[in-house]
Amino acid sequence: MKRCGWATNELAIAYHDAEWGLPLHDDRGLFEFLVLEGAQAGLSWDTILRKRENYRKAFDNFDPAKVAKYSEAKCAKLMLNEGIIRNRLKIASAVSNAKAFLKVQKEFGSFDKYIWSFVNRKPIVNKWTDIKQVPAKTDMSDKISKDLKTRGFNFVGSTIIYAHMQATGMVNDHLTACFRYKEITGR
Repeated sequence: MKRCGWATNELAIAYHDAEWGLPLHDDRGLFEFLVLEGAQAGLSWDTILRKRENYRKAFDNFDPAKVAKYSEAKCAKLMLNEGIIRNRLKIASAVSNAKAFLKVQKEFGSFDKYIWSFVNRKPIVNKWTDIKQVPAKTDMSDKISKDLKTRGFNFVGSTIIYAHMQATGMVNDHLTACFRYKEITGR
């Protein structure tokens, strides 16, 4: 079975085969990827995949209403948790992003309605044949990043947002020879 070249270990293969590029419309899942992509900044995605279950436990299964209420004491406790990335700014970002996430939900009815509106609720399907063709960011990720920042989000630079778009299926960047490309697009 042919896969995208970055899926090279057991965790990455499982993630690639079951999640990456599959359209996601669940707000909790969208928040999870927002936190994880922010935590990944400057690190490898493999590092985050290895810590993902720890993140789920540490961050109340990515319930934005619970994370938004985290106190300084809770954040200090998270800094001691060896199962996650212990970066004060990234932990604080998860809390402030949860608050911004709740505001977006209130304004739009769901974060899903908001974020997917940028692509008219339809995934962007690319036709890359080589991993070198896949961009790190696009004009669309620039636009979403800028809008998120005006709404109070942080750790949402264009590269992070493009990775979020890929993870949640807003964009399908599976290579055309990858078996998931055909499964997701039906082409």
